[in-house]
Amino acid sequence: MSSTSIPEHDVLVIGAGFGGIGTGVALRRAGIENFLIIDKWHRVGGTWNANTYPGVAVDVPSPIYNFSFQQRSRWSRFFAPGNEIQRYAEEVVDRQGLRGKLRLGCGAVEARFDETADLWRVRTTDGAEITARFLVSAVGALEQPKPPAIPGIADYAGTLMHTARWDHSYDYRGKRVAVIGTGATALQVIPQLAAQAEQLTVFQRTAIWVAPKPDFPLGRLSHRVLDLPPAQQAVRLIGNVAVNAFLGVGLALSDYPRLTSAVLGAGEVALKAYLFTQVRDRTLRRALTPTYRLGCKRPSISNNYFKTYTEPHVDLVTTAIERFTERGVVTEDAVHREFDLVVTATGFQVMDRGATPPYPVYGCGETELGEFWDTNRYQAYEGVSVPGFPNMFHIFGPYGYAPGSVIPLIEATAAHSARVIGEALRRGATRAEIRREPHDEYFTRMYARNKNTYLFKQGCAESRTYYINYQGDGPAFRATTQLGMYWSNRHFPLDHYRYTTTRPVDADAAPRHAVAR
Repeated sequence: MSSTSIPEHDVLVIGAGFGGIGTGVALRRAGIENFLIIDKWHRVGGTWNANTYPGVAVDVPSPIYNFSFQQRSRWSRFFAPGNEIQRYAEEVVDRQGLRGKLRLGCGAVEARFDETADLWRVRTTDGAEITARFLVSAVGALEQPKPPAIPGIADYAGTLMHTARWDHSYDYRGKRVAVIGTGATALQVIPQLAAQAEQLTVFQRTAIWVAPKPDFPLGRLSHRVLDLPPAQQAVRLIGNVAVNAFLGVGLALSDYPRLTSAVLGAGEVALKAYLFTQVRDRTLRRALTPTYRLGCKRPSISNNYFKTYTEPHVDLVTTAIERFTERGVVTEDAVHREFDLVVTATGFQVMDRGATPPYPVYGCGETELGEFWDTNRYQAYEGVSVPGFPNMFHIFGPYGYAPGSVIPLIEATAAHSARVIGEALRRGATRAEIRREPHDEYFTRMYARNKNTYLFKQGCAESRTYYINYQGDGPAFRATTQLGMYWSNRHFPLDHYRYTTTRPVDADAAPRHAVAR
């Protein structure tokens, strides 16, 4: 380990998805230039590199899946396919001048805070060590696949793939295919597989609430309208409000349980009516109707998901899988089904131990972050900072995300991080750490608000939602509006952090950063 107290970079950002890109732009807006963004993938885009399965598309309208500082008007569809979202990430990197700040094909395997030098030492997949004064973890929540815990899965001799690790060399045409899971990802991939598979069997543990998808091509007229900044801004504002309402209105109204129940009840009636228009078979419709309240799990949208089950070669199985065999799976009713391909659409490890972030992080006193959260519950001030882990910031941290489009979250937490880093550099401080009192006040408030939502009052734990983690808490979201998330991350008192200097600032290091004043 190098003993130098002068880091290579002022800031190291881990992750070159939308979180890392947004952080790079926020740093530049704060006048900070000496930063590096690394990523294990060989191109930018994050989750849009991990998820390339057939049918992958954004599930919020394309015109609002834009950074506020670089809005795109030329989308092919109202809900753009995944490869188009990845191309947008490339466009942002180029227009914002971030290409020279990237080191791709270089992931983090360990981060360790050097208390003597007040810097982070990060070991990478290529065996190198990168040092930085400040560390921003921008690894997304939808990054680490969650394999199903089914006995005998290693014995299966056919092709097995998770939707987040899709093998495009495999030809599933005319094959016997199984899909395990019926969440938002499965909802997109199932119709695509059904169109070419000889036989498709879907194993459903819990049904999903589905709304119709208002998708359509965006032609020349739409492009010209969205080229106008006022129209673009209006569409983005209205769209964000609508998506926030669809995904998070019940959480934001946690202080009004009767109103929440009424709103969710009305939504359930509407979605059941939509299901009725798609599936007339009463038995099948009953199997596709969730037994939990709307909002317990993230709802989704589709125009062809329900109709897929009415196809003669598609089966829906609601009996639990008991075990894998060499050729297929056996359900608890002792039925053995054989498959050529088994697709596990079982989601991601969200706020699971060892997955957030997916590499060990050692703070003060050699405390490992995952172990700290496991012992003390997941917590972070505004979803960004944790006491005992100075100079480190999270873009997708606990209690940071108000459900809706993820872009406002990224811009909010990136702005928070850049504010603190900029303040530390202006003061000549080598360490910035969230104070215990404001952190604990935020955690106590968010924990109580989350526990007061319908998620913990109407049996949502039975829905196996990722909103509730293995500890029985809800750190994946914050029970506020996105407007509240936006405002508090940009206007928190800067003295909520403690700024200290444990060594004289090296005169030779001064030109390494430029901070706007």
